[in-house]
Amino acid sequence: MTLTLTVSDEVRALAPGFTQVAVEADGLVNGPSSDATSALLDDAAHRLAQRLGGRAPHEDPHMAAWRATYTAFGSKPSRTRNSAEALARRALTGAGLPRINVLVDVYNAISVAHLIPVGGEDTDRIQGAMRLVRARGEEEFVTVAGGEQVVEHPEAGEVVWRDDAGVTCRRWNWRQGPRTRLTEESTAALFLLESLAPMPVADVERAGAELAELLEKFSPGARITVHAPR
Repeated sequence: MTLTLTVSDEVRALAPGFTQVAVEADGLVNGPSSDATSALLDDAAHRLAQRLGGRAPHEDPHMAAWRATYTAFGSKPSRTRNSAEALARRALTGAGLPRINVLVDVYNAISVAHLIPVGGEDTDRIQGAMRLVRARGEEEFVTVAGGEQVVEHPEAGEVVWRDDAGVTCRRWNWRQGPRTRLTEESTAALFLLESLAPMPVADVERAGAELAELLEKFSPGARITVHAPR
């Protein structure tokens, strides 16, 4: 199990401090959220509060860097927040973090605890190579609105993750499409941990290692590969 991941030169030029750690896993056992994953999310919210020390999430230097990058490709970061900031805001409010399923809870906990955008994709539903590109504007993003499937198109210049079938995540890591989401039936997954300067690369590596440990804990015997930062 090895997926091809590429980052376009245009994206590298837009965010020269971008680093990603990819974690591939096979033989996973997913299921409904549990007391264990709920406790994991509560602990992540506590770690986040300690990390911020009373500051708002967007005041963290890493989140500020993501906001600047979103602005650079034409998105309004106060309206379309990166996934880590959006989760962090929920974690610090009465609403709390959502409970989705075991695998999603695990990677959301890592995202919140480390304040790093983390995404999870069902590799059995990915078609071809995954690449991070700036959209032309005619790509298809299949999502759900009002309970019905709809097709959207990213804005020209928007940073998106895509495969051969279309866009899998809009505005870099803002909104994932349902086609590749991790469901309770998922057994193989790709997790992407994404960071920008000034976050040290070592911090992203530690988050990736912790994610791998949790995947092993919740899916004993799973085959997990942590790829070096790139």
